[in-house]
Amino acid sequence: MKLRNIGLIITLLIMANLYVSAQTASQGLSAEEYSIARISAATAKGDLKTLQEALNEGLDSGLSVNKVKEELVHLYAYCGFPRSLMAINTLTEVLENREERGIEDKTGEEPTDLKDGDKYKIGKEVLADLTGVEDRPKAGYAKTVPIIEVFLKEHLFADIFKRGVLSFKEREIATVTALLTMGDLAPMVKGHMKISMRLGVTEPQILQILKIIETDIDKRTALKGRKLFAEITSDDPIDPDQYSEYMDIEKIYPRGEKIINPVFTGTAWLEMLVTADEVNRNSVGVVTFEPKARTYWHQHPNGQIILALSGEGYYQEKGSPKKILKKGDIIKCPANTPHWHGAGPEEEFVQIAITSRINGPTEWFETVSDKKYRN
Repeated sequence: MKLRNIGLIITLLIMANLYVSAQTASQGLSAEEYSIARISAATAKGDLKTLQEALNEGLDSGLSVNKVKEELVHLYAYCGFPRSLMAINTLTEVLENREERGIEDKTGEEPTDLKDGDKYKIGKEVLADLTGVEDRPKAGYAKTVPIIEVFLKEHLFADIFKRGVLSFKEREIATVTALLTMGDLAPMVKGHMKISMRLGVTEPQILQILKIIETDIDKRTALKGRKLFAEITSDDPIDPDQYSEYMDIEKIYPRGEKIINPVFTGTAWLEMLVTADEVNRNSVGVVTFEPKARTYWHQHPNGQIILALSGEGYYQEKGSPKKILKKGDIIKCPANTPHWHGAGPEEEFVQIAITSRINGPTEWFETVSDKKYRN
C-alpha cells in the first residue's frame, strides 16, 4: 500500500513538473517570434554578421521566406531605407548560399497590396485596432507638419500593415525590438510596448526581447530598455546595482569605491588615479556624486583644481554665489578657501579633483545644509 502511494506521489510530481515546464515554455516567444526579434535587432543595428546568423536560424526554425522579406519591408518604416536595403542584400546572399547547399525553404504566404479604398481611413482603422483608441487627438508632430500624419496613416498603417503575411503581433515584436535597439526613442518605445502587450505579447516575452538585445547588441542598450519597460509595468525588473554597473561601461574611468568618509552628504564614489608620494606631491582622483550628494565645507592648504567630466554639479566658495558646473568646466580653488562641491538634484556628477599635498591634508568643517544646498 505504501509503495503504491509513493508511486502515485512520484507520478503526480512528474506531471506537475511537466505542466510547469509547459507553462514556462508557453510564456516565451515562439521559435518564429524569437527569430523575428533577432532579425529586427540586427537590422536596426546594421550588424550584418549577426543578421546572417539570425536569418539562417529563423529559416531553420520554420520562418518562411516571405515572412522574412515582409519583416525587412516593414522595418524600412522604422529603421530607414539604408538599413532595410542592406538587410535585404544580406538575405539575398543567405538564400543563395542555402540553395547551393540544397536547402529548400518554404515560400509562404504572398503579400497583398491595397488597390481600392480610402487609404487614410483604412490606416486610421488599423491604428485604432492596434491601440484600442478611436479618434485619437492629433499629436504634436501632426500639428507642426500635417503631411507626416497623412504619410503615417496612408503608407505605414495602410500600405504596410495591411499587406498581411505578418500578424499585427509579429509586426509589433519587430517594431519594439528595432526601436529599443536604435535607442533614445523613449516615447515611441513605451507606446509600442503597450501596443504589443495589447496584442498579446506578454511581459516575459518583452524581457526575452531585451535579453536578445543584451546578447546580440550590448548590455547598456538592454538596460535602458529594461528601465523603460519598468516605467510601464508595476514590477521593476532592474537590479539597481546591475544598472549602475552597466551605466559605467562607457565612462572613461570606473566608478571606484564607495566613499565611507563621514564628511560627505549622500553617496559618492572615488577612483584614485594618482596617489601623492615623495616624487609627485599631487593626488588625482575621480569622484562620482549621486544626485544631491556633496562634500562638507572644507579647504586645501595649496588649493585644488576641479575638472567636470559629466552631469551637472555645484561649486561654492564661502561668501560667493553657487556655480553650476557642466561637462568641460574647470574650477581653480584658491588655497585656504572654504568651499564645497557636489552633484545637482537631478543627475549624478563626475569630476576629477587635483589636489596638492605639499603643505598638509585637507581641513574639514561643517556640513552643507539642505537650505544652503538649494540656495
